[in-house]
Amino acid sequence: MPIRIPDSLPATQALESENIFVMTEFRAMHQDIRPLKLLLLNLMPTKITTETQILRKLSNTPLQVEVELLQTASHDSKNTAAEHLEAFYTTFDQVRDRHFDGMIITGAPVEQLDFEDVDYWDELCDIMAWSATNVHSTLHICWGAQAGIYFHYGVPKHGLDEKMFGVFAHRLTKHTSPLVRGFDDDFWAPHSRYTEVRAADIEAHPDLELVAISDEAGVYIAKSTDSRHFFVFGHPEYDRETLRAEYDRDIAKGLAMAVPAHYFPNDDPAREPVARWRSHAQLLYTNWLNYYVYQTTPYDIDAIGTDEEAEGPRAEARTNVSRETSSEAPAARTSCEAAGGADESGTGEKGAEGANANAEGANANAEGARDRDASAEARTNVSRETSAEALAARTSREAAGGARIANAGASRTDAEAGA
Repeated sequence: MPIRIPDSLPATQALESENIFVMTEFRAMHQDIRPLKLLLLNLMPTKITTETQILRKLSNTPLQVEVELLQTASHDSKNTAAEHLEAFYTTFDQVRDRHFDGMIITGAPVEQLDFEDVDYWDELCDIMAWSATNVHSTLHICWGAQAGIYFHYGVPKHGLDEKMFGVFAHRLTKHTSPLVRGFDDDFWAPHSRYTEVRAADIEAHPDLELVAISDEAGVYIAKSTDSRHFFVFGHPEYDRETLRAEYDRDIAKGLAMAVPAHYFPNDDPAREPVARWRSHAQLLYTNWLNYYVYQTTPYDIDAIGTDEEAEGPRAEARTNVSRETSSEAPAARTSCEAAGGADESGTGEKGAEGANANAEGANANAEGARDRDASAEARTNVSRETSAEALAARTSREAAGGARIANAGASRTDAEAGA
């Protein structure tokens, strides 16, 4: 959490120069609290495994986070039971008229196809264009990052001679970015892909900046200068055993697959793999949620994508983030996104006061709470009225299924193995 100090304290400038999160009194007075609403577009075939991994990262925060699971309607999942999808997932048509504080777009094992040859590409383009006006901040992962940076900024992917597979050392190229606050100078992250996005293409684009890179694995993290889009080209959400499962699967298919690099001790698949990326992975998700979603999203969620979003007390948060991440220029969109209606020039970066349009009505006591103390009381009432399992799902459909999502990690093997 940030430290709160007087607006004009001389130490403010020194602390900010050391990348310490400082909150002025003005910002603290407008820390209105409501649950964050996130949309998880799950493109992975092993949906239960992936949703469990990502929910685990999102849960380790003091913030209240409501997660809604989204699938593509134009693709039939062959690896996840239809009952699970019907119970817990929604489609784009069901959410297109709503707003979300954040969205996560996962990877998918389709990187060897041209983007336009992916059967749900048109639908994904519609979703990404919609996010420009209906989502405050979007985090793209692995192939989702390749697709997002191509769609929004025209940066292409390139094929590799062999699969980038293993756990690799990385270094920061932008130490002052709040996204990597708390990272070590060198850190590890898993990769599993046949294609790459090149650093030179990112550095040549005026609306993108490189945040982390690996001498061996290439680009790891990039972001837009307006802090609306984040691209992570590895798999920080992976569990200890995920790369082993992928390796065993490919060997069983008869593929000539090398042992995942820097994963098994002495490259011996008979030994227990070493998970050395958990801390940085948790920081990545927590920092994104805190600095680029919670701190800057408008209290009135329906203000996202409107002129009103550019005004109000949270504009200070936008200014501070812009100072720490270099350019404040609005991001130019590719012709593909422009055709999808992405007119972010009028949306601003965040921040508007207003009543919480809580569609679920689960937090009646918080309605109209505008100051810090009232918001804290509302949170207490919510915690008394809702179970721990229901905090991530406010609608009646989600409340009924919340416990099943929480227990998905224990049951995912049976649910997916036979698909």
